[in-house]
Amino acid sequence: MRPNFDDTSIAFDLKSDSELERAYFLFKLIANEPLVRIGTAVTNFAVKAHLPVEGLIRATVFDHFCGGVNEEDCLPTIDKMFEKGVCSILDYSVEGKEHEEQFDLALEKTLEVLNFVKEKDAIPFAVFKPTGMGRFKIYEKVSNGMNLNTDEQEEWDRIVQRYDQICKKAHDMDVALLIDAEESWMQDAADDICLQMMRKYNQNRAVVFNTAQTYRWDRLDYLKKLKEIAKKEDFKIGIKVVRGAYMEKENDRAEEKNYKSPICASKQATDENFDAAVTFMIDNLDVFSLFAGTHNELSTYKLIDLMQEHGVTIEDKRIWFGQLYGMSDHITYNLAASGYNVTKYLPYGPVRDVMPYLIRRAEENTSVAGQTTRELALLKKEKERRKI
Repeated sequence: MRPNFDDTSIAFDLKSDSELERAYFLFKLIANEPLVRIGTAVTNFAVKAHLPVEGLIRATVFDHFCGGVNEEDCLPTIDKMFEKGVCSILDYSVEGKEHEEQFDLALEKTLEVLNFVKEKDAIPFAVFKPTGMGRFKIYEKVSNGMNLNTDEQEEWDRIVQRYDQICKKAHDMDVALLIDAEESWMQDAADDICLQMMRKYNQNRAVVFNTAQTYRWDRLDYLKKLKEIAKKEDFKIGIKVVRGAYMEKENDRAEEKNYKSPICASKQATDENFDAAVTFMIDNLDVFSLFAGTHNELSTYKLIDLMQEHGVTIEDKRIWFGQLYGMSDHITYNLAASGYNVTKYLPYGPVRDVMPYLIRRAEENTSVAGQTTRELALLKKEKERRKI
């Protein structure tokens, strides 16, 4: 059954009238690019200067895009969404750290989430970012094949050990694990560790999922190489496929350092690359499990059609859909109402620490053509339906 993404009564059923008004107000602000830039600068300054702005941030942008400050704080949201058939992925969205004790804390938090996940049917996945487990610069050096000194090698070994601890626990608890992707110039090192973990823990099913950002034109080739390795060595592959989150940074760096940008030349090329990656994985579902992280209606419909063509049932646990909390509710809740496996990424963490994530969400909504306009149109439609 094809869901109707225009059905706002299903999409916004969980939102009270005041929450609907807040969402409309926020997206109106985000639609104004100069305002987003000024607001970002002011917010960054206020947080760094320890001005008392946390209450305002919490009541507006934080509560719209985040589940809470800790796991327990997220529970009411998790339970409410699960009643509608929508699962949650708890994402401890603290990033940009540099010190070993911070990485050990991120490890500890991820292991805690795995314990939490095991007790809740509503949370089928755990997740972490590569730079939550180690310094960006060390990933970059390894990606570029640079020699590490003794201290750096020990640091790198600790990163691999952190991955292994998390992946082993996920495997032992029978919980799937998503590992996010980041900038291209550090990603090869993260990809290599993910491959090590898949070899070790994906023997019978996909426990470990790497992420393929398909705004990179080389990712379909990456998936094809992975498939050949998995076929030869007899293990399963888990892939979260997304479009990507660092486009401007990627293009700017490529121009500055005078190399070919890893990013597709156009939005259309990215869309085609995403759909090609999804098609390839569905064609090879004996090897792949797929988590489609997309806010694009056409790509979502394409995956639904591919499932039908291949006789894949809507409840097949090898196929999941996912959107970010606070965005694209018209996709998430209408998919759930039709019986598909669907999740919301639910970021959480201390308000100040989650600010980089929130700023990226605001900038992404501003820069992606049509995204904010679409959200506003749907929210306006629902307001009119309710006659607020």
